[in-house]
Amino acid sequence: MTDEQRSSGHGMWPTFFAMIATSIVTMFVLKYSALWELDHAFFSQTRMWMALMMGMAMIVIMLGFMWGMYRSLATKIAVMALACVGFALFLFLVRSQHTVEDEAWMKAMIPHHSIAILTSERAAISDPRVRELADAIIEAQVREIAEMKLLLADIEANGERGDGTPLEPRTAKLTPRLEAEAKAVLDRPVSGPVEAEAGLAR
Repeated sequence: MTDEQRSSGHGMWPTFFAMIATSIVTMFVLKYSALWELDHAFFSQTRMWMALMMGMAMIVIMLGFMWGMYRSLATKIAVMALACVGFALFLFLVRSQHTVEDEAWMKAMIPHHSIAILTSERAAISDPRVRELADAIIEAQVREIAEMKLLLADIEANGERGDGTPLEPRTAKLTPRLEAEAKAVLDRPVSGPVEAEAGLAR
């Protein structure tokens, strides 16, 4: 690095971006650290978008703390602006799932289910009702991982069914039936304070 680069701060930018890139890769890899089994490690677009989104946030935070170390105001503003645009883009991709189709969805869900198995298996649960719920989650996740692996293999070998038109999902709202099933786990009348604490009070 020349004295001119050092005095202007330009020579520090490659190190700055190398640090951001290394952090993004590290965050992406660490998102798989809670898998129940290693063969549950499928590439996940959503995890990639989230790692990139966090990288954009790191640029803003780190450059904000090191603002005085870089001389060119125009460069700093440009980097900040691009990071904000990148953050908004990756947030949109995470929230919209716009790039996620059948196979990508299953590859993202398998590691997600695997984490649910690990936490449900190893948590120090003492309430029998919670243990029963955790065991039901383990059973469901193990079965669904097997289903998704089989579907991935079948789609790879035989192609997808349907005409490629995205199908409408079921509602994600808490329906009266689901709410009644959720309340039944308590084995006792549900009081107002309990409903309020659980976010079920109307």
